[in-house]
Amino acid sequence: MKVLKFGGSSVRDHHNIKKVLEIITKKSQEDKLAVVVSAFGKTTDNLLKSADLAQGKNEEYLAILNEVEKHHYETIEQLDLKNSSDVIEHVNLQFNQLKTLYKGCYLLEELSPKAKAIISSFGERLSSYIISEAAKTKLNATFKNSQDLIVTDDNYLKAQVDFETTYSNCSTFFSENSHQVVILPGFIAKCYNGQTTTLGRGGSDYTASIYAAAIHAEELQIWTDVSGMFTANPSIVKQAKPIQHISYEEAMEMSHFGAKVIYPPTIQPVREMKIPVLVKNTFEPEQAGTLIALNSDKSSPVKGITYVENISLLTIEGSGMVGMSGVSKRLFEALSDDEINVILITQASSEHTICVGVLEEDAEKAVKSISKKFDNEIDQHKIDPVVVESELSIIAIVGDNMKNHQGLSGKMFSSLGKNNVNIRAIAQGASEKNISAVIKRVDAKKALNTLHEQFFGDNIKQLNLFVTGVGNVGNRFLAQLHQQKEYLHSQLKLNIRVIGISNSTKMYFDEEGVDLENWKELLLNKGESTSLDSFLNRAKQHNLRNSVFVDNTANEEVSKMYQHYLENNIAVVTCNKIACASELNNYKTLKKVSSKFNAPFLFETNVGAGLPIIDTLKNLIASGDRVHKIQAVLSGSLNFVFNNFNDNVTFHDIVAKAQEEGYTEPDPKIDLSGVDVARKILILARESGYELELSDIDNNSFLPQESLNTSNNEEFYKSLTKFENHFQDIYAQANSQNCKLKYVAEFENGKAKVGLQHIPSDHPFYNLEGSDNIVLFFTDRYPIQPLQIKGAGAGADVTASGIFADVIRIANN
Repeated sequence: MKVLKFGGSSVRDHHNIKKVLEIITKKSQEDKLAVVVSAFGKTTDNLLKSADLAQGKNEEYLAILNEVEKHHYETIEQLDLKNSSDVIEHVNLQFNQLKTLYKGCYLLEELSPKAKAIISSFGERLSSYIISEAAKTKLNATFKNSQDLIVTDDNYLKAQVDFETTYSNCSTFFSENSHQVVILPGFIAKCYNGQTTTLGRGGSDYTASIYAAAIHAEELQIWTDVSGMFTANPSIVKQAKPIQHISYEEAMEMSHFGAKVIYPPTIQPVREMKIPVLVKNTFEPEQAGTLIALNSDKSSPVKGITYVENISLLTIEGSGMVGMSGVSKRLFEALSDDEINVILITQASSEHTICVGVLEEDAEKAVKSISKKFDNEIDQHKIDPVVVESELSIIAIVGDNMKNHQGLSGKMFSSLGKNNVNIRAIAQGASEKNISAVIKRVDAKKALNTLHEQFFGDNIKQLNLFVTGVGNVGNRFLAQLHQQKEYLHSQLKLNIRVIGISNSTKMYFDEEGVDLENWKELLLNKGESTSLDSFLNRAKQHNLRNSVFVDNTANEEVSKMYQHYLENNIAVVTCNKIACASELNNYKTLKKVSSKFNAPFLFETNVGAGLPIIDTLKNLIASGDRVHKIQAVLSGSLNFVFNNFNDNVTFHDIVAKAQEEGYTEPDPKIDLSGVDVARKILILARESGYELELSDIDNNSFLPQESLNTSNNEEFYKSLTKFENHFQDIYAQANSQNCKLKYVAEFENGKAKVGLQHIPSDHPFYNLEGSDNIVLFFTDRYPIQPLQIKGAGAGADVTASGIFADVIRIANN
């Protein structure tokens, strides 16, 4: 014989009930069945909500009750019951009784536990009767009230079962039963004097387990709306996977710590009888589901990651606790006396502190209980007043085989630490089947996804990007991400999602990942108004693991936001040079904040676009080398300009072409004034370990002062036309000496300068073509023949590829 239990979502309406009857029909062809059903979905919640309203003399209780009644009658009608008039008469009698109870609550303004148990029992009493009548039209089925079989004490709302009497009742009934299918209500029972009791919310699972144990069933099947127990809550962790095989102990641990697929007490009766439990999906019955049995497979040391929300952490501490016997006993007695469930316990080895985790709703009562128990010690300052921290969650990894694998705790806490998830308390049992940590509730989603990626990610790491600036560089960056998506996943084991994008006026977010084929349309048509603060706040609100802010702008105000992102454990990748070339204290602060909050700050594209200049320099310094001298052509735009400028073209036209092809900043004066190059050599000097300010860079500009003083691009280009003879003279002087014009940056002996130079034909810079950059590092290891890096140093594509490379560096960190 098998026992099947169907939850509230499985019997929510007539559509679902018909699916349930199909399953029962198929299963009954193989075995005799005891079928336990819950109330129709949300019925019990609505009954209790109505009762609370009635107690408060709020007549809105009638509206809710009428909706419940209407739903039951509609279900009867849709199920096409042959004797529907008898069924309606029976259900009508039940609702009349229920209305009488509500009227009493309303008049007396009282809702006792006894009344609450009776009211909440009606959901299962109604559903089981209606479903049994529907089953009789198709099967050899009968109805049996669980209150005739399950006997409990008089704790009305969470009754304790008298197993000896209950098992005897069940054995007698089922041995005499001749029907192929018996339909029974879950959740409800009766105490010794015949009064209605309930087995606690979720008690229908427990009911089914009791029957399975009582009749030594071949199997207990729990039918719900998910395909078994998952490695994590699939509504929070999209990558969660069904667990095929799990042990009783693992299932108990996971259900205790928030896995809502199965009610925690359910496991104990079947575990004692070694009856396997199969968790199945009513709506996808072909799915394998999860088998809960004596032993689990040992393919993975961690079987699941789960959590409990709305936790308060109570701390009792004081020097008077050290060496004082009986403190723990008195503490837990106080909580037990007031029926407060302790979810987590941790105690320092110094005996100076004990922490307990309780549900937030019990925190105030718990503080009063503890304070009363230790009032003398608190008055004498031997023990401090109880400290309460709320808005917390407990997150736990569970697995029977964890004790045989080293380093799991390290992996758990390291991965949480990298994502700036602060741990308030830790608990680990000696059996090592559970490692629990108390964290902020707002970090629970991030923590669950972080741990799932660590233990179940198939080595796939997910990065979540927030991208500001979708012009030339940003556009190419998003295109490269889209193009390389499959390669990143298959070859580098990376899943990179763009969660948010913004331009100067709009922003658009999608936590599942912005569609990179249609991001322009989405931003245009569905984007909302943006600001620097609002974009930051949305990124913070998402609170996702492995978050990266990508700045594709050249905007100073955007660069001022970096510290805020880093302080929220959001990495920063930028091609914007302003931050790293700002005041030295700001540069140092960004570096310190990056280190403190474990949030990478990468800016490879600040110098040389996609060339690995900064990364190479960092590796030199990290390996103990010292930089003495740097010579470089660092402006792809200026190199392009002077490689193409001659006496046959105007300087104005060449600069305009450079801007058109994306080689210059939006304001080309930044490039031509030498400020951009000065920033770059400053960044290289700082990364080499030297402390310089931008004002320390000697900038020998070739532009006339009038050009430098212009306030917009239109004025700037007019000035270039006005001073065309000046630029032609510069070209003629170089040409007469058989030299080429190169804008060179130099750093030596702690000093730096930038300016236009005549480069002779035997110089390494002479044959530098197009928009290429070149850097020569003279170091302890490269004193005469410098380390040379050369290649394309400007353009949207190469800059975007450099940003892409920095994102990959973060992923590989």
